[in-house]
Amino acid sequence: MLPLYGFFDPTYILVIAGLLISMAASAYVNTTFRKYDKVQSRNNITGTRAAQYILQTEHINDVGVQQISGDLTDNYNSGNKMLSLSEATAQSVSVAAIGVAAHECGHAVQDHKGYSPLKIRAAIVPIANIGSSLSFPIILIGVLLSWNQTLINVGIFAFSLALLFQLVTLPVEFNASRRALKILSDGNILTAEEVPMARKVLFAAALTYVAAALSTFLQLLRLVILFGGNNRRN
Repeated sequence: MLPLYGFFDPTYILVIAGLLISMAASAYVNTTFRKYDKVQSRNNITGTRAAQYILQTEHINDVGVQQISGDLTDNYNSGNKMLSLSEATAQSVSVAAIGVAAHECGHAVQDHKGYSPLKIRAAIVPIANIGSSLSFPIILIGVLLSWNQTLINVGIFAFSLALLFQLVTLPVEFNASRRALKILSDGNILTAEEVPMARKVLFAAALTYVAAALSTFLQLLRLVILFGGNNRRN
């Protein structure tokens, strides 16, 4: 069995570190969004109108725009070609809301132009979800079956698929933000003074994906330390 180290598992430090990183990133994006959500855009354009304008400008005619409930639940679904904006974004005329709306449009532009990393991420989603949900049961079964290292390794590999998904997500998210800022820089939606504010909002949002990847990596590292190799405990 695993040693209890006096009822304390030192590898929990990795879990705590990952949790703190995620909390810090979440707090930062919320603080940054709230700050620039108070700044009304000079052109007085709502997030919904900004999204519609961007899609029209990019000659994307098969993507719908809808408002959904929640706060910062904005997303683009390439499956049904729907760009969903949260209540905090759709009807707001703030610089922050427009930045978020433009970012989601960045994903629509990626889809429209056949951006490869976006396609890869979409293909990985079901595999990563299955791997993430089955990894711990497989590892547990392996431990219960007299520490079956083959099963344990399969479980660790299954969990690593979640990390793979998050690593592929990083370039997708950063690229969407770059596309969004380039579009916003034409001055028809945000002024030259407002674009740097939107950039800060999108940078803060991107950090949450970096934090998620780091947190998952630390969890994977913990699994490898506890169960990988020949770490059988008698």
